[in-house]
Amino acid sequence: MKFRDRTILVTGASRGIGAAIARAFAAEGGLVFVNYRRSEAEAQAVVEACRAAGGQALAIAADVTVPAEVEAMLARIGEEAGRLDAVVNNAFAPYVFDPEARARFWETPWSAYQAQVDGALKATYNVCQAALQLMRRRGRGAIVNIATDLVARPSIPYHDYTTAKAALVGFSRNLAAELGPLGIRVNCVAPGLVWPTGASRRTPEDVKEALIAQTPLGRIATAEDVTGPVLFLASDWSGFVTGQTLHVDGGLVMG
Repeated sequence: MKFRDRTILVTGASRGIGAAIARAFAAEGGLVFVNYRRSEAEAQAVVEACRAAGGQALAIAADVTVPAEVEAMLARIGEEAGRLDAVVNNAFAPYVFDPEARARFWETPWSAYQAQVDGALKATYNVCQAALQLMRRRGRGAIVNIATDLVARPSIPYHDYTTAKAALVGFSRNLAAELGPLGIRVNCVAPGLVWPTGASRRTPEDVKEALIAQTPLGRIATAEDVTGPVLFLASDWSGFVTGQTLHVDGGLVMG
């Protein structure tokens, strides 16, 4: 098992893509910390699924936009596991992908941008700052940040969400350059539309059909489609890969 004796933190892991990522790490023998903000029952269900998959897991509460809560979470990981091998920054501010009800640019207040920047960038900043001490102790580690293919191809202009994720990609590249000499790699995984998830539940069938028609692999991604690329970038198989954005959208974005 690729992640036996490895410790992984997955933020926003009580549902959707985060839950699928947590289960995938556990299936490869990892000890997974399932971060959640409020959904304790859902997080515990993910923990049970991780254990059933053959790994170890613990639910750990923290609002990742609050530095003190993140610091407490990482301190607990240090106490429980004594190490941190990989971090997946998956948490983001609540968002619904509804192309019909989306706010146009002239309807989008700056506060909406700020909320998404806090959810995508500030949260990742907080987690990386707190995780750095544990990773530097071992002189190695992998950080995988969940972005979106909308940065490269804004097929639907979700202005606030996509702008925040674009900032996350820039942050990740700078972090990769800074942390490379410390043995810590930083990469992004950029999915396209993933269905079904809470965020994609209002995406109409005609929009999904239009995306499918433009996608070389001919379908919409599931949460499980995202897990393999994340595990690859967190593993030794990608030991000479950093500062990259891997698009996981069936070929909708190429290059």
